[in-house]
Amino acid sequence: MANRIGAFSVVMLAGMAAHGQSVEMAMRQSYEKAIFFSGQVKLDDASAPPEPVAINRVCNGQSHFETWTDAKGRFSFQVTAGGNDAGQADATQNSTPPSDLTTPIGVSTGTYMPVVAALRDCELQAVLAGYRSELVSIAVKSRSDDGRLGVITLHSLSHATALTVSATTLEAPANARKAYDRGIDALAKQKLDAAADELTKAVTAYPKFAIAWYQLGLLRQKRNDAAGANEAWKQALASDPKYVRPYERLTTVADHTQDWASSEAYSRAWIQLDPDDFPGAYLYNAVANARLNHTEVAERAARQGLQIDKEHRIPRLNVVLGLILLGKNENAEAATYFRAYLALAPNANDAAAARQQLVSLDAAAAARPQ
Repeated sequence: MANRIGAFSVVMLAGMAAHGQSVEMAMRQSYEKAIFFSGQVKLDDASAPPEPVAINRVCNGQSHFETWTDAKGRFSFQVTAGGNDAGQADATQNSTPPSDLTTPIGVSTGTYMPVVAALRDCELQAVLAGYRSELVSIAVKSRSDDGRLGVITLHSLSHATALTVSATTLEAPANARKAYDRGIDALAKQKLDAAADELTKAVTAYPKFAIAWYQLGLLRQKRNDAAGANEAWKQALASDPKYVRPYERLTTVADHTQDWASSEAYSRAWIQLDPDDFPGAYLYNAVANARLNHTEVAERAARQGLQIDKEHRIPRLNVVLGLILLGKNENAEAATYFRAYLALAPNANDAAAARQQLVSLDAAAAARPQ
């Protein structure tokens, strides 16, 4: 029991006992609150990642962002009951990264059993372009389980790896690099003003610091400065045209704002830079070309995306190709892609619409004279 309480404050427990509750009762109540997790992300050569890594909780095929790693790859977060997403526990980031990964993790706020149920089929995944993450189960089977997750290893995806690490980082002077590291640590602790100051210092000291521009763009996006974020990512791209991450962000922004010409251009450049490792680039390119009425190009992009998406990471490629084929009256083949999409993403937001489309196609096929 003492091991499970871990980092939970002994002082807090003592304070509760002083107000008429026994330490045993205080410890018992502490179990019936939120569950804390911590861990560290490393590359397969045991080094720290080249930039902050997103930590996602994957439950029943649905992915939820939890937190970012700090400059040393460490992370921590907590999961509470009664979350915002239906059927899932709510994740609240612990703003302070763990200083000692050997420290046991405890329990703090919420109701324990609903959290246990919500985490039953959940795994944790580190997300960094150019790398494949190991998956770590975070299912809690008993109160004696420890929230220390250890190391999540990222394995490089050959060519993509080189493209996700800007060559300009190696050329950054020491003062720019130190400012960048301080900015990343501040970002992990949610100290956004400090992070902005340090990242600005980094790009001021070294204007071609592509990864610092990229992170500054993420920070500006987080602060709802869309124009500033876009400008920072364009600076990152200008600093290092072979750094793939800005292409991803600029493509996404253009897609969300329905700037189809820019989305097509950025996604096409992204594909040209690395045609083998980013099926998402093909999705954006297919959608943009379809919106621009470049039907044949859109179909080709969707088919190429599906061809390289061996792990079915981008199910929407199927529904996009299905819609393109539907527009060409190639209904039988369109139906096969709608079925594939529903098999891969049965609970997607547009799954109901895909099912209805499939029902209509099947009904039309059945009514056709044999």
